[in-house]
Amino acid sequence: MINHMADNVNPEEIHKFSAIADQWWDPEGPMKPLHQLNPLRFSYVQQHAELEKKSILDIGCGGGILTESLTKAGGIVTGIDLSDEAIQIAKKHALGASLSTQYHTIHTEDFAKQHPVSFDVITCMEMLEHVPDPQEIVNATAQLIKPGGKIFFSTLNRTVKSFFQAIVGAEYILQLLPRGTHHYSAFIRPSELNHWASQAGLTLQDIQGIQYHPLKKTFSLTQDVSVNYVIFFTGSRGQSRGTT
Repeated sequence: MINHMADNVNPEEIHKFSAIADQWWDPEGPMKPLHQLNPLRFSYVQQHAELEKKSILDIGCGGGILTESLTKAGGIVTGIDLSDEAIQIAKKHALGASLSTQYHTIHTEDFAKQHPVSFDVITCMEMLEHVPDPQEIVNATAQLIKPGGKIFFSTLNRTVKSFFQAIVGAEYILQLLPRGTHHYSAFIRPSELNHWASQAGLTLQDIQGIQYHPLKKTFSLTQDVSVNYVIFFTGSRGQSRGTT
Protein backbone atom coordinates (compact mmCIF):
# COMPACT_ATOMS: atom_id res chain seq x y z
CA MET A 1 0.00 0.00 0.00
CA ILE A 2 1.27 3.48 -0.87
CA ASN A 3 2.05 5.82 1.99
CA HIS A 4 0.46 9.13 1.03
CA MET A 5 2.79 11.25 3.17
CA ALA A 6 -0.16 12.89 4.90
CA ASP A 7 2.16 14.60 7.37
CA ASN A 8 3.63 16.76 4.58
CA VAL A 9 0.31 18.22 3.50
CA ASN A 10 -1.42 21.38 4.66
CA PRO A 11 -5.15 20.83 3.96
CA GLU A 12 -5.83 24.56 4.28
CA GLU A 13 -3.35 25.27 1.48
CA ILE A 14 -4.94 22.65 -0.79
CA HIS A 15 -8.42 24.01 -0.09
CA LYS A 16 -7.28 27.58 -0.72
CA PHE A 17 -6.08 26.82 -4.24
CA SER A 18 -8.86 24.33 -5.00
CA ALA A 19 -11.45 27.02 -4.24
CA ILE A 20 -10.16 29.22 -7.07
CA ALA A 21 -9.25 26.43 -9.51
CA ASP A 22 -12.00 27.38 -11.98
CA GLN A 23 -10.38 30.82 -12.32
CA TRP A 24 -6.86 29.48 -12.93
CA TRP A 25 -6.78 30.42 -16.60
CA ASP A 26 -8.38 33.84 -16.20
CA PRO A 27 -5.47 36.27 -16.81
CA GLU A 28 -7.33 38.95 -14.84
CA GLY A 29 -8.43 36.63 -12.01
CA PRO A 30 -6.73 35.61 -8.74
CA MET A 31 -3.95 33.86 -10.71
CA LYS A 32 -3.08 37.05 -12.59
CA PRO A 33 0.40 37.26 -10.97
CA LEU A 34 1.20 33.74 -12.18
CA HIS A 35 0.18 34.66 -15.72
CA GLN A 36 2.42 37.73 -15.51
CA LEU A 37 5.30 35.74 -13.99
CA ASN A 38 5.11 32.72 -16.28
CA PRO A 39 7.03 34.18 -19.28
CA LEU A 40 9.97 34.99 -17.00
CA ARG A 41 10.15 31.67 -15.20
CA PHE A 42 9.66 29.73 -18.43
CA SER A 43 12.40 31.68 -20.20
CA TYR A 44 14.73 31.02 -17.24
CA VAL A 45 14.14 27.27 -17.50
CA GLN A 46 14.49 27.37 -21.28
CA GLN A 47 17.74 29.32 -20.99
CA HIS A 48 19.35 26.69 -18.77
CA ALA A 49 17.84 23.41 -20.00
CA GLU A 50 17.12 21.63 -23.26
CA LEU A 51 13.37 20.97 -23.34
CA GLU A 52 12.52 19.42 -26.70
CA LYS A 53 11.83 15.69 -26.40
CA LYS A 54 12.99 15.75 -22.78
CA SER A 55 11.10 14.10 -19.94
CA ILE A 56 9.88 16.96 -17.74
CA LEU A 57 8.03 16.99 -14.41
CA ASP A 58 6.21 20.06 -13.07
CA ILE A 59 5.63 19.66 -9.33
CA GLY A 60 2.79 21.70 -7.83
CA CYS A 61 1.53 22.40 -11.34
CA GLY A 62 -1.87 23.77 -10.31
CA GLY A 63 -3.98 24.48 -13.36
CA GLY A 64 -1.01 24.01 -15.69
CA ILE A 65 0.20 27.48 -16.70
CA LEU A 66 3.91 26.62 -16.70
CA THR A 67 3.21 22.99 -17.58
CA GLU A 68 1.61 23.96 -20.87
CA SER A 69 4.53 26.26 -21.76
CA LEU A 70 6.92 23.36 -21.23
CA THR A 71 4.75 21.12 -23.41
CA LYS A 72 4.56 23.67 -26.20
CA ALA A 73 8.37 23.84 -26.13
CA GLY A 74 8.44 20.19 -27.16
CA GLY A 75 8.83 18.54 -23.78
CA ILE A 76 7.25 15.26 -22.74
CA VAL A 77 5.61 16.78 -19.70
CA THR A 78 3.87 15.49 -16.59
CA GLY A 79 2.24 17.76 -14.02
CA ILE A 80 1.40 16.71 -10.47
CA ASP A 81 -0.53 18.49 -7.73
CA LEU A 82 -2.57 17.66 -4.64
CA SER A 83 -5.52 19.83 -5.66
CA ASP A 84 -7.72 17.53 -7.72
CA GLU A 85 -9.85 20.54 -8.69
CA ALA A 86 -6.78 22.25 -10.17
CA ILE A 87 -5.70 19.04 -11.92
CA GLN A 88 -9.13 18.67 -13.54
CA ILE A 89 -8.91 22.27 -14.80
CA ALA A 90 -5.41 21.53 -16.15
CA LYS A 91 -6.63 18.42 -17.97
CA LYS A 92 -9.58 20.28 -19.47
CA HIS A 93 -7.43 23.17 -20.66
CA ALA A 94 -4.80 20.85 -22.15
CA LEU A 95 -7.51 18.94 -23.99
CA GLY A 96 -8.89 22.17 -25.43
CA ALA A 97 -5.41 23.15 -26.58
CA SER A 98 -4.75 19.66 -28.05
CA LEU A 99 -1.74 19.16 -25.78
CA SER A 100 -0.42 15.77 -24.67
CA THR A 101 0.49 16.85 -21.11
CA GLN A 102 -0.15 14.19 -18.49
CA TYR A 103 -1.61 15.24 -15.13
CA HIS A 104 -1.92 13.35 -11.85
CA THR A 105 -3.29 14.12 -8.39
CA ILE A 106 -0.56 12.61 -6.22
CA HIS A 107 1.92 13.44 -3.49
CA THR A 108 5.40 14.24 -4.74
CA GLU A 109 6.99 11.74 -2.37
CA ASP A 110 4.70 8.94 -3.58
CA PHE A 111 5.34 9.87 -7.20
CA ALA A 112 9.09 9.73 -6.55
CA LYS A 113 8.78 6.19 -5.20
CA GLN A 114 6.94 5.14 -8.35
CA HIS A 115 9.19 6.96 -10.87
CA PRO A 116 12.78 7.11 -9.59
CA VAL A 117 15.47 8.48 -11.92
CA SER A 118 12.91 9.26 -14.63
CA PHE A 119 13.15 12.95 -15.54
CA ASP A 120 15.61 15.16 -17.40
CA VAL A 121 14.10 18.39 -16.07
CA ILE A 122 12.02 19.11 -12.95
CA THR A 123 10.30 22.39 -12.12
CA CYS A 124 8.81 23.24 -8.74
CA MET A 125 7.69 26.85 -8.82
CA GLU A 126 5.92 28.80 -6.04
CA MET A 127 5.23 25.56 -4.20
CA LEU A 128 7.83 24.90 -1.50
CA GLU A 129 6.47 27.65 0.75
CA HIS A 130 3.09 25.92 0.84
CA VAL A 131 4.10 22.55 2.36
CA PRO A 132 4.97 21.76 6.00
CA ASP A 133 8.30 20.09 5.15
CA PRO A 134 9.83 21.51 1.95
CA GLN A 135 13.02 19.51 2.51
CA GLU A 136 11.07 16.33 1.76
CA ILE A 137 10.05 17.77 -1.60
CA VAL A 138 13.70 18.57 -2.36
CA ASN A 139 14.64 15.01 -1.43
CA ALA A 140 11.94 13.68 -3.74
CA THR A 141 13.23 15.73 -6.68
CA ALA A 142 16.69 14.27 -6.12
CA GLN A 143 15.13 10.81 -6.28
CA LEU A 144 13.22 11.64 -9.48
CA ILE A 145 15.96 13.34 -11.50
CA LYS A 146 18.24 11.54 -13.93
CA PRO A 147 22.03 11.90 -13.48
CA GLY A 148 22.98 15.36 -14.70
CA GLY A 149 19.34 16.42 -14.92
CA LYS A 150 18.25 19.91 -13.92
CA ILE A 151 15.90 20.94 -11.11
CA PHE A 152 14.36 24.42 -10.90
CA PHE A 153 12.73 25.98 -7.85
CA SER A 154 11.26 29.40 -7.25
CA THR A 155 10.13 30.60 -3.84
CA LEU A 156 10.28 33.50 -1.39
CA ASN A 157 13.20 34.52 0.81
CA ARG A 158 12.54 34.99 4.53
CA THR A 159 13.58 38.61 5.01
CA VAL A 160 12.00 41.79 6.33
CA LYS A 161 11.91 43.09 2.75
CA SER A 162 10.00 40.03 1.53
CA PHE A 163 7.47 40.39 4.34
CA PHE A 164 6.64 43.94 3.32
CA GLN A 165 6.73 43.37 -0.44
CA ALA A 166 5.24 39.87 -0.79
CA ILE A 167 2.64 40.03 1.98
CA VAL A 168 1.89 43.63 2.96
CA GLY A 169 2.46 45.03 -0.52
CA ALA A 170 1.24 42.23 -2.81
CA GLU A 171 -1.70 41.01 -0.71
CA TYR A 172 -2.93 44.11 1.13
CA ILE A 173 -1.85 47.23 -0.76
CA LEU A 174 -1.62 46.25 -4.43
CA GLN A 175 -4.05 43.32 -3.94
CA LEU A 176 -2.16 41.24 -6.51
CA LEU A 177 -2.89 38.09 -4.51
CA PRO A 178 -5.74 37.00 -2.23
CA ARG A 179 -5.05 37.79 1.41
CA GLY A 180 -3.56 34.82 3.21
CA THR A 181 -1.84 33.43 0.12
CA HIS A 182 1.52 33.43 1.91
CA HIS A 183 2.77 32.92 5.46
CA TYR A 184 6.04 34.60 6.32
CA SER A 185 7.22 31.75 8.57
CA ALA A 186 7.11 29.40 5.56
CA PHE A 187 9.44 31.52 3.44
CA ILE A 188 12.80 29.87 2.68
CA ARG A 189 16.26 31.41 2.70
CA PRO A 190 18.45 30.44 -0.29
CA SER A 191 21.08 29.11 2.12
CA GLU A 192 18.48 26.75 3.63
CA LEU A 193 17.33 25.52 0.24
CA ASN A 194 20.91 25.00 -0.91
CA HIS A 195 21.69 23.08 2.30
CA TRP A 196 18.76 20.70 1.74
CA ALA A 197 19.71 20.24 -1.91
CA SER A 198 23.34 19.56 -1.05
CA GLN A 199 22.30 16.96 1.52
CA ALA A 200 20.22 15.30 -1.22
CA GLY A 201 23.20 15.16 -3.58
CA LEU A 202 22.25 18.12 -5.78
CA THR A 203 24.62 20.86 -6.87
CA LEU A 204 23.74 24.54 -7.08
CA GLN A 205 24.29 26.04 -10.53
CA ASP A 206 22.59 29.45 -10.51
CA ILE A 207 20.36 31.74 -8.48
CA GLN A 208 18.60 34.93 -9.58
CA GLY A 209 16.23 37.30 -7.85
CA ILE A 210 12.81 38.13 -9.30
CA GLN A 211 11.63 41.72 -9.23
CA TYR A 212 8.08 42.99 -9.84
CA HIS A 213 7.47 46.30 -11.61
CA PRO A 214 4.00 47.48 -10.48
CA LEU A 215 3.65 50.23 -13.09
CA LYS A 216 4.56 47.96 -16.00
CA LYS A 217 2.96 44.92 -14.32
CA THR A 218 5.90 42.79 -15.39
CA PHE A 219 8.67 40.77 -13.76
CA SER A 220 12.41 40.76 -14.42
CA LEU A 221 15.50 38.99 -13.12
CA THR A 222 17.79 40.78 -10.70
CA GLN A 223 20.85 40.02 -8.59
CA ASP A 224 18.81 40.93 -5.50
CA VAL A 225 17.43 37.66 -4.08
CA SER A 226 15.98 39.24 -0.93
CA VAL A 227 12.32 38.77 -1.98
CA ASN A 228 11.51 36.26 -4.75
CA TYR A 229 14.17 34.08 -6.30
CA VAL A 230 14.58 31.31 -8.87
CA ILE A 231 17.32 28.73 -8.42
CA PHE A 232 18.47 25.60 -10.19
CA PHE A 233 20.50 22.53 -9.35
CA THR A 234 21.90 19.52 -11.15
CA GLY A 235 21.98 15.93 -10.06
CA SER A 236 25.72 15.67 -10.55
CA ARG A 237 28.55 17.49 -8.84
CA GLY A 238 29.91 20.58 -10.52
CA GLN A 239 30.86 24.22 -10.07
CA SER A 240 28.36 26.18 -7.98
CA ARG A 241 27.71 29.67 -6.73
CA GLY A 242 27.29 30.83 -3.18
CA THR A 243 24.01 31.76 -1.50
CA THR A 244 22.94 34.67 0.64
